[in-house]
Amino acid sequence: MNRYRTRPEATLLHNCVPQSAALILRLRMVLFAPYRTILVISNEPLAERQRPRTLEEVLGQDHLIGPQGVLRKALAGGMLPSMILWGPPGVGKTTLARLIAQDLKRPFHALSAINSGVKDVREVIEQASGTGLFSRSAVLFIDEIHRFSKAQQDSLLGAVERGTITLIGATTENPSFEVIPALLSRCQVYVLHSLAEEELHSLLDRAMSTDEEMKALRIDLKETDALMRASGGDARRLLNTFELCVMSAVRENGDGPVTITNSLVQEVVQNNAARYDKQGDQHYDIISAFIKSMRGSDPNAAVYWLARMVEGGEDALFIARRMVILASEDIGNANPNALLMATTTMQAAQMIGWPESRIILSQCAIYLACSPKSNASYMAISAAQAAVKVNGDLPVPLALRNAPTKLMKELGHGKEYQYSHEGEGNFIDQEFLPEALSGTAFYEPGENPKEREFATRIERLWKGKYGKG
Repeated sequence: MNRYRTRPEATLLHNCVPQSAALILRLRMVLFAPYRTILVISNEPLAERQRPRTLEEVLGQDHLIGPQGVLRKALAGGMLPSMILWGPPGVGKTTLARLIAQDLKRPFHALSAINSGVKDVREVIEQASGTGLFSRSAVLFIDEIHRFSKAQQDSLLGAVERGTITLIGATTENPSFEVIPALLSRCQVYVLHSLAEEELHSLLDRAMSTDEEMKALRIDLKETDALMRASGGDARRLLNTFELCVMSAVRENGDGPVTITNSLVQEVVQNNAARYDKQGDQHYDIISAFIKSMRGSDPNAAVYWLARMVEGGEDALFIARRMVILASEDIGNANPNALLMATTTMQAAQMIGWPESRIILSQCAIYLACSPKSNASYMAISAAQAAVKVNGDLPVPLALRNAPTKLMKELGHGKEYQYSHEGEGNFIDQEFLPEALSGTAFYEPGENPKEREFATRIERLWKGKYGKG
């Protein structure tokens, strides 16, 4: 007689698997000798089943909850400040908020900034002011708090300041830009980091050894490189991608062992776009890395960061505009052709569009990275602006003033001006700065062949007048 064992509900990546694939898995009967096991599918993903239940189970973030972590010390003293948890997706912001409230035995209420408004916030605050489920020590967790408008964030100020609630906000965006100053000043900001590869491996080991559904399978985790790449340091993505791969292998192999390889992961994940938020910090961090790579004369790094933006669907003109700025700010007269190259690239990108613009952008990025560098023009205008702020509106020398009327001419406007082209070599020594700034050198030529030519010419014409800044 056949023996049957119905294993606990297995799961799929709940929002990434086609319905047809889920249906196939629901109907599939997988044989495990000497038992016949019926595969049942639930809606709870592996990441949710593996969510830590105590602070001790949390992997990573030792700087916050490790033995010497700042939050660990605060919790040990029974203290809990209002805070903003800032970090990328899947690093445990929501979990940490729940466990902190649990550790201090505080009532916990969660809102999502996506579908909550001022009315919801006020309801929680009113309940927290009473004596029921919500007390004055209640914790209000707001996920994606950066999506709250100024008015919505303003509605939190009084309750946070009075201590009616302890606010824990979670955000993937820089709170300096996304949280109003008044609220930010009342909160501590704690930064959470992407999980290290060692921590991600520990997550997989724990899932295979503690999750009932994974334990029921003979899983051979043969290769993990592709899983690590697909996760991007995101624990939730790692576990759900791993489960999707396991279920795919079960579907293909029946009662055979479940072997996880790089090729299987790549086949299942297929087009796993790198994490890139065109409206968020990734947008600014990656363009910053791109600019700094070109400034640092590293064409290989520049092309890599360019590729990240191309794969993320960044606007070609945004990239091109930043290269135009760099061509002047960081290269300048060390290679005047750089500005021409960058400007032409922007025009070409506008005409061509994706995907061919990637080639044009790559050519320009490599050219700019390999060009000699000088920020002398940038420093010159900065120094001149500083002088304007310090000295105010100094009068234009009379010789340089415009004289379109008889009265102005009678007042001496333009009287002593000498037309430079009438001098030898198209030059006449005369004063062009206000008297208070005479001899001030705002422009200091850089140490490169082209600007050394400039320095030589300046010295020859002005004979040491601009020798000191």
